[in-house]
Amino acid sequence: MQSISVVRNDKKALDTSYLVSHYATIATLLILFIVFSIFVDKFFELNNIMNIARQVSTLAIVAFGLTITMAAGDFDLSVGSIASLSGVVVAGLLANGSGMLAAILAALAVGAGIGLLNGVVSTKVGIPSMIVTLGVSSIAIGVNFMYTGGRAVYGGLPISFTALGRGALFGIPSPIFIMLILGIVVFIFLNYTKPGRYIYATGGNATAAKLSGIKTLKYRTIGLMFSGLGAGIAGIVLAARLGSGQPTAGSSFLLDGLAAVFIGMTTIRIGQPNIIGTFVGVLLIGLLNNGLNLLGLPFYIQDIAKGLIMVIAVAFAASKNELKFFSS
Repeated sequence: MQSISVVRNDKKALDTSYLVSHYATIATLLILFIVFSIFVDKFFELNNIMNIARQVSTLAIVAFGLTITMAAGDFDLSVGSIASLSGVVVAGLLANGSGMLAAILAALAVGAGIGLLNGVVSTKVGIPSMIVTLGVSSIAIGVNFMYTGGRAVYGGLPISFTALGRGALFGIPSPIFIMLILGIVVFIFLNYTKPGRYIYATGGNATAAKLSGIKTLKYRTIGLMFSGLGAGIAGIVLAARLGSGQPTAGSSFLLDGLAAVFIGMTTIRIGQPNIIGTFVGVLLIGLLNNGLNLLGLPFYIQDIAKGLIMVIAVAFAASKNELKFFSS
């Protein structure tokens, strides 16, 4: 009887430990929401909740793309620059009389093309993705400012385009629908398709995956291409929301996107990039930004808070010996 009791107690302890380690971040998100709702005026209002969802939608789109490339074992430090460039490209083409579909496809091609370039250079030349994407980010910034002269691109944006960022369906802002649809698509891709499983295998152990017959370089390239595409989509939606192409509009996406993915690695699938976790991370960052803004705290407090959260998230995953380090 004593041995049965010990087994039951051990199982209960294991279950508790599992719940704490896998769902502590979600609990933190809920606690933060409750605290802000109680102590911050106008936080728990429908308009503000919708505003938070609208604000995080473009970040979520970027973070979903980053989740794919980080699941494959790579970093992409060019997402902010790609989003900015895609935004000014679509706005510039529309301002010059191009059709909406052609302008959007061109901006998507910019995002996916830069992502593909990142992947090819990293895998074929053998340069770590962190270095490649940092260099390409600098190039994209230069091209952006050469194209715009450092000025915002205004005028000529049709209402049908700005509706992508400012419109609503059933009272819900359009960017939220775009975010949710892309989130579902990426979730299905990573978890229920062969390429998605191969991407996870590549990021988990590239050597073992290669020995198993998986073309790891191919799937790393695909991961970086999707990261660029996600940044391109976010840039288009952001341009539609702003009603202009802003040369530096996507500058915050890099730190916030990485923070969201790292925070997501502390929930559901510990140490592994995953879409549900990333979405939790995006919401956590959105709640922090909005709540601290309503409290009237300066912007640098938000940066400090996000930086601390990212460091704590990485430390937590590392302490569980489940953090997957990235490919070179």
